[in-house]
Amino acid sequence: MKKDTEIQKFGTSANRPISLTHPVRLAGAESLNQILADTITLRDLYKKHHWQVSGPTFYQLHLLFDKHSGEQAELVDALAERVQILGGVSIAMAHDVAERTRVSRPPKGREDVTMQLFRLLQAHELIIAETRESAHASAVDGDDGTNDLLVSLVLRVNEFQVWFISEQMAGAGIADKEEESSRSVVKANA
Repeated sequence: MKKDTEIQKFGTSANRPISLTHPVRLAGAESLNQILADTITLRDLYKKHHWQVSGPTFYQLHLLFDKHSGEQAELVDALAERVQILGGVSIAMAHDVAERTRVSRPPKGREDVTMQLFRLLQAHELIIAETRESAHASAVDGDDGTNDLLVSLVLRVNEFQVWFISEQMAGAGIADKEEESSRSVVKANA
């Protein structure tokens, strides 16, 4: 007879005396696990691009991607620990992350720098949107600890990294077309 070694099932919330109701802790852990899965994927995407980047900006991007990967790794730890604090079970294994993430899967091979940067911006935008949504929900629920983590750490780090990646895209055509489109809308509404 095989003994079940799990002491808590994924998707459940153990009781914690942290002045939050079970439904609030459960919802917070669920939301954080989604952000965690996507953050793990973004961390790995940065590491993939760190190893596979090429071209005239190789050295600068190689270092930048490694730095950003390290910062995402710190977010992974903070998010996983918050899930545990809420009484949840944090997602941890690569196959579970792959099933859950909403970040688009890149090809196994190398891509050009513009595509690497574009993929990173897409992943950041997804994480930023879900972070804002979760931060708002946690504020409404009175979960100040989760709200603080999301706003003060996850959101700020991702926005900062978007700034750096966006500046690498300046002149690449993608960001420029989007900006031209925005200017046209502003002029039309003026």
